[in-house]
Amino acid sequence: MFASFALLASVAPVHLRAQDEDTSKPEQHGRKYKAPPVTSHIEVTVVKGFNKKPIDGAHVVFNPTKDGVEEGSLEVKTHPDGKAVIDVIPTGSKVRIQVIADGFATFADDYLVSEPAREITIAMKRPQAQISTYVDNQGKPAQMQPGVQEPIRPKKAAPATVPAGSPAAPVTPPPPASTPPDSSPGSGSKPQS
Repeated sequence: MFASFALLASVAPVHLRAQDEDTSKPEQHGRKYKAPPVTSHIEVTVVKGFNKKPIDGAHVVFNPTKDGVEEGSLEVKTHPDGKAVIDVIPTGSKVRIQVIADGFATFADDYLVSEPAREITIAMKRPQAQISTYVDNQGKPAQMQPGVQEPIRPKKAAPATVPAGSPAAPVTPPPPASTPPDSSPGSGSKPQS
């Protein structure tokens, strides 16, 4: 009986399941997977321009642009060693880096990040006088000190005081208040009753 079953099995058509078939196009289920872009490791070191010591707590703002499309804005604070590290900037993008630190002029510059790792050192400068087309202000220190600036308000003049032993100044009467229009009988207006 076993021999007849083996003969029958070899002659019978074989039914293959759909997953066993060799097809050139795989089935699509759900979303198409899109791999994240390749990113670069960027390390920014912020130092004082006059003594090259690191600046702790400086704000480093990254504004990446890839293929003319802005990728957003990211802000990182520097550590005590003056370093700010970021790993999410796409490789091949143009990055505007801005650095804001108390007591220093704001720094901004554009960098092209085409390599997998990049180290950037930024030397911060003290604020300087604004550049004028009429006067050369290059290299001159700012007139305003760093920190919160209060506007200069003119002081009100104090009323003149008369010393106790001197004669009093003549008092002039205040100017008369506005007078009503002429109400004489010849002026054409009727007196109010």
